[in-house]
Amino acid sequence: MARIDYPEAVGKLVEELRRLPGVGPRSAERMAIWLLQSARADPLALAKALERAKAEVVACSVCGFFATAERCAICADPSREPVICVVEQATDVLPLERSGAFKGRYHCLGGKLSPLDNVTPEDLRIGSLLRRIEAEGVPEVILAPGSDVEGEATANYLAGILRGKCQITRIAQGLPAGGGLEHADALTLARALEGRRGL
Repeated sequence: MARIDYPEAVGKLVEELRRLPGVGPRSAERMAIWLLQSARADPLALAKALERAKAEVVACSVCGFFATAERCAICADPSREPVICVVEQATDVLPLERSGAFKGRYHCLGGKLSPLDNVTPEDLRIGSLLRRIEAEGVPEVILAPGSDVEGEATANYLAGILRGKCQITRIAQGLPAGGGLEHADALTLARALEGRRGL
């Protein structure tokens, strides 16, 4: 007896959804069925939004953030401070922006150094960072890669090549607001103690 499965078109939709990060086979199947059967679903609007985003959104030629023109809204804003905050990915900009604490500019590296994954300095947007610092007369660069091993290696590498070109700082690391000591790991506590400040 032949094995019954979804029609080929449904199978192809499930296959494409499975390619999304964090989506497993069962989740992809549920999403596909929801898109096809739910009265609230509008798969054609989703397809149009994806098509439009793919056609219009590019990486900013200056910083690497999302843009719909050559420069993103941040790089095009003349009121921004000349300080540059270096982040791993374009998606790291929004949490900093939403905090309202930083009024400068950004530089998205496009990743972090990772010898195991064959990611070298040449694979990141480090050359364009160096050109920006020189061309814009940047007084300070804030290093904000993650605090994992690769992020620390990236921050240390950047600190080494930027030394003497401008002031270099690293974002503080430690306990989250509202977090207690009992939930913090040893590395977080060590960094919180190292980054303590006077009152």
